[in-house]
Amino acid sequence: MTTGRKTEEIKLESIYFEQTRKTADAGYKHVGLSASTEKAELYASQVELRQDITDLLSARRALRRARRNRKTRYRAPRFDNRIRTKCEGWLAPSVENRINAYLSRIEAVLRLLPITKITVETASFDTQLLKSPDIAGEEYQKGEQLGFWNVREYVLFRDGHVCQHCHGRSKDPVLNVHHLESRRTGGDSPDNLLTLCETCHKALHRGEITLKTKRGQSFRAQAFMGIMRWVVLDRLKASHPKLEVQNTYGYRTKHARISNGIAKSHCADAFCIAGNLGAERLGELFFQKQTRRNNRQIHKLSILKCGIRKRNQAPFEAKGFRLFDKVARKGEEGFIFGRRSSKT
Repeated sequence: MTTGRKTEEIKLESIYFEQTRKTADAGYKHVGLSASTEKAELYASQVELRQDITDLLSARRALRRARRNRKTRYRAPRFDNRIRTKCEGWLAPSVENRINAYLSRIEAVLRLLPITKITVETASFDTQLLKSPDIAGEEYQKGEQLGFWNVREYVLFRDGHVCQHCHGRSKDPVLNVHHLESRRTGGDSPDNLLTLCETCHKALHRGEITLKTKRGQSFRAQAFMGIMRWVVLDRLKASHPKLEVQNTYGYRTKHARISNGIAKSHCADAFCIAGNLGAERLGELFFQKQTRRNNRQIHKLSILKCGIRKRNQAPFEAKGFRLFDKVARKGEEGFIFGRRSSKT
């Protein structure tokens, strides 16, 4: 600023993580940002993060394995070259994608406003306390699987070695451990596993029966928070050494919000974290939603008649329009989310 007046300090709340125990939000799906001075809020936004990274990686792995089995000779596995995950600082792609999304939104605000201070809300979750509210002392060292060789043995013991669908009416002595949610997204947590006899297990996968049991509470979002809560802070300090970067905690945010009678939302918590509670708030926010940018699949998986493999790529521009163009039709506004070269 070129004026002779003293420059007002602009504080940016870079990331907000919701800490309620009743939902799995916890910064896993949304991010709130707010930049303000002592007089007014200058920027408020809410970002909806991508949730398809795990599914896309799993689909890529399945397609790659199938392609290599069809087109390459057999080679014995070599485990010595699979050490990427052992490198210091390595993070899972789903976690890395979210961290990069946080940092990119912060960088966008830094390009717009003369930010002097960045405050990041970090949160830690005690998953054992969430599972057992009365846990204390030595009980933390005695988990639910203590004394069992593996997860399967624990699940069978937990369910009494009885099928949880027919309860032994099928007379099938063979017991299987079924994933309520696919292993790809739900993992091998005991809360995602259920004992079924082989008869019911096969019938379930054929679609002949349905289960009334739902998987237990998932702590995926809480685990994600525990992994990345300090990574964002450290990367911000490394990339902006001249800025003041500090962290705060959720209980302070909650106290400030309730004390000032502010309705709960991601941007509202971000405004409270910024600390300028006397500033005039913006009446609206900038909503952003992350979407997939590229699809590098060359051909569709399905093969048409005569062995024709349809190409997956659509033209960059169709009928004069591009992807995500804002258009008006019959008095309504919308965005283009698909492109076709034909008139249909």
